[in-house]
Amino acid sequence: MTAPAPKKVVLAYSGGLDTSIILKWLQTEYGCEVVTFTADLGQGEELEPARRKAELLGIRSENIHIEDLREEFVRDFVFPMFRANALYEGLYLLGTSIARPLIAKRLAEIAAETGADAVAHGATGKGNDQVRFELGVAALNPALKVIAPWRLWDLTSRTKLLEFAEANQIPIAKDKRGEAPFSVDANLLHTSSEGKVLENPAEEPPAYVYQRTVDPEAAPDQAETVEIGFERGDAVSIDGERMSPATILTRLNEIGGRHGVGRLDLVENRFVGMKSRGIYETPGGTILLEAHRGIEQITLDAGAGHLKDSIMPRYAELIYNGFWFSPEREMLQALIDRSQEHVTGTVRVKLYKGSVRTVARWSDHSLYSEKHVTFEEDAGAYDQKDAEGFIRLNALRLRLIAVRNARTKA
Repeated sequence: MTAPAPKKVVLAYSGGLDTSIILKWLQTEYGCEVVTFTADLGQGEELEPARRKAELLGIRSENIHIEDLREEFVRDFVFPMFRANALYEGLYLLGTSIARPLIAKRLAEIAAETGADAVAHGATGKGNDQVRFELGVAALNPALKVIAPWRLWDLTSRTKLLEFAEANQIPIAKDKRGEAPFSVDANLLHTSSEGKVLENPAEEPPAYVYQRTVDPEAAPDQAETVEIGFERGDAVSIDGERMSPATILTRLNEIGGRHGVGRLDLVENRFVGMKSRGIYETPGGTILLEAHRGIEQITLDAGAGHLKDSIMPRYAELIYNGFWFSPEREMLQALIDRSQEHVTGTVRVKLYKGSVRTVARWSDHSLYSEKHVTFEEDAGAYDQKDAEGFIRLNALRLRLIAVRNARTKA
């Protein structure tokens, strides 16, 4: 028995050719009403053309949702992730991964507001995004049907897509008639490029792939220092000026971009089982990670810090795989947030030709005690004789193992 066709669908809509084709396909395939949702996550594109394109395709104005989500994106998704110093496979700052749960959240919310019984997305059947969107929607509203046209239709080539567009009077920009040299996804945290000219990992990416950062070799010959203030693990100021979360990340992107900071060429393991090569540019995020680790160095207890580092790979994998709304991610987040209660202070970083490094950090919450670590007279703050008993006790089990091994070899 086939499932009934949806009556109203909320479509994650960029206004580009692919999602415009999906919009028309939903109308023709199901005869359903379509609601479009376009999110401004800081991708740097004018979004009003998406409204005009949706109207051209017959969508009523009340069914077109265009929302500026930059502050919510950074405050409620990027910053909590950065409290964990999250890196997928040790390198990737999860720029695409962390944007998907917010889009899924708004898809589910708009569906509830408009009485829609389904949502749709334009992710392909080969990638991670289909998983992230659909896991998010399942967690927030399991009653919603999810439609993934790339897994359903027979428009399996660029030629067929263009033919469908022409047959349905969907405008095709001149630069869309030929295949793009690579695919781009962008938001306020990063730019991701993959496919086509980037598919062979043995070949260096062309210079034109990079859009957010200058070539480190062409970056200024003069280093630049920046001071970032933190409160409870979140950045709150740059060079003493308090700013909103999205404004901070925007400013750090500008600073890092002109110094060539944040480039990554990565072959990663997708959740669906294949390896893929991506070129990432995360200038502001790279600065933020370095600075956050810098302030944690003086404010976070060793035991707490080491525990936090040990769970970070699991936390990062949950985000990469689309489990932002899972109970285990929320449990880990509670632990991480608890660790940040005293992560308050200021870090000075220095940027130079693609690199960013911490050069100073200070805090009223610091655990660093100069009188304990000094090579000069410590006025009795630390009795070096105490180390002898500490070492003897820690060596006890090693001595017992050595004695046992010598006995059994005899």
